[in-house]
Amino acid sequence: MSTTRPYSPGDRDPEPSGASGSPQGGSPGEPPERAAAETSGSSEASGGGQVRRLSFEGASGVVPLARDFARQALYAWGWLPAATADRRAAAEDVLLVVSELVTNACLHAEGPDRMVIGCDNKVIRVEVSDRGTGQPAPRTPHRAGRPGGHGMFIVQRLCLDWGVIRTPGLTGKTVWAELGAPA
Repeated sequence: MSTTRPYSPGDRDPEPSGASGSPQGGSPGEPPERAAAETSGSSEASGGGQVRRLSFEGASGVVPLARDFARQALYAWGWLPAATADRRAAAEDVLLVVSELVTNACLHAEGPDRMVIGCDNKVIRVEVSDRGTGQPAPRTPHRAGRPGGHGMFIVQRLCLDWGVIRTPGLTGKTVWAELGAPA
């Protein structure tokens, strides 16, 4: 698993600057604690499938907000309701990875700026952007009996691949993870 590759192997190129869209603020008169969401049918992040974007600007309770947003996307893309135990497990894995990436942004980077979740027929890609300078990595050695420090280990175990995108000259990063659809 990768922590340095800016994009997954294969035919995908790194996202051009701003390709995932700038954070969307709420509409005038909308309460600041509401995050803005955007849906599109074309995808920079997932290679041609569907993409949904969520801005966390001014939002509180971002972890459950991100999970709910991802759950709605899974319903829209037909991953939920799950017809089999394997499909249900795959959807739960996506929600767990969303929780871990957003939680890491909260704990280590002053909170997330935005989340992008994209789906093609075989892969779901989750991207969480923040202003942090740290480099996420699974703790080694992993100590299963100790509290805390399991987030990136969980992401590494559940995902096909994951990594970090940094834009030269800009503060922050985007941590991405890709999960496969069940057969």
